[in-house]
Amino acid sequence: MELTPITKQNKSFNLKKLVANILGKLLIIMIVIIAVYPVFWLLMSSLKTPEEFNSAPMYALPQGFHFDNYVEAWNTGNMGTYFKNSIVVTFPALFLIIIIGAGAAFALEKMRWKMKKGTLLLFISGIMVPVPIVLLPIFTMYYHTGLLNNLFGLILVYIAFGLPLTIFLFTSYFKAVPNELIESAIMDGANIYRIFFSIALPMILNAVVTVALVQFFFVWNDLIFAMTFISDSDLRTIQTGLMSFAGQYGQRDWGPTFASISMAILPTLILYLFLNKTVMKGMTSGAVKG
Repeated sequence: MELTPITKQNKSFNLKKLVANILGKLLIIMIVIIAVYPVFWLLMSSLKTPEEFNSAPMYALPQGFHFDNYVEAWNTGNMGTYFKNSIVVTFPALFLIIIIGAGAAFALEKMRWKMKKGTLLLFISGIMVPVPIVLLPIFTMYYHTGLLNNLFGLILVYIAFGLPLTIFLFTSYFKAVPNELIESAIMDGANIYRIFFSIALPMILNAVVTVALVQFFFVWNDLIFAMTFISDSDLRTIQTGLMSFAGQYGQRDWGPTFASISMAILPTLILYLFLNKTVMKGMTSGAVKG
């Protein structure tokens, strides 16, 4: 029995669909391998002994779990101090970026006052300022005000450069908050602070987590600001500490070097793995108004 033209067409369409599906899955697998393998290789290399680096290929798996590399990196490499400094800088800066950015975005989007469009444009223009251009002016101001080699000065820089993007993102998210809900709260006697903290902010909680994670990556992984304004070894953050650590161990012992890098990236990986679903919701929560 011969196939009708319609049956042949359906068979050809199903075959193309199957091939496209297989190619798509292969592409996804390749992307995952490219993204995951460097991290896997880094973690495995951090567990190797010095003899394994000299005798085995770089891609070989470790023969055992040599956790002494992490102990040596934490104690001898001063990683504990670098971690403490990064935490002291990151979380206060992150808290102020979120609170100030959310408050400013709420005022720009939901409150009525003159020049709010111009103010929003001014904040957005801050995103386009290249960092190298402002390093020398900020360094000069910090030199005259005594903020060099000061973690508080580093926090101020992170807040200043984190606010433009934060305000821009929060403004779009606050558009999804119904104006009718705010008007009802006003009629019930709620003041502006109660409306912000009890109504508007909880409604964009997923967006808050998303923006906080983006800013966490920015502050935690920063190198240029920390390297410019901090020269005291006891005040170095994790990224500048890795540079001195590589200089100390890079030519002699790769195990502690890879262990220190692994410790530096683990907080970002852990946070993203735990907050992945919330981040995905936050990325789409401001896309639809209402």
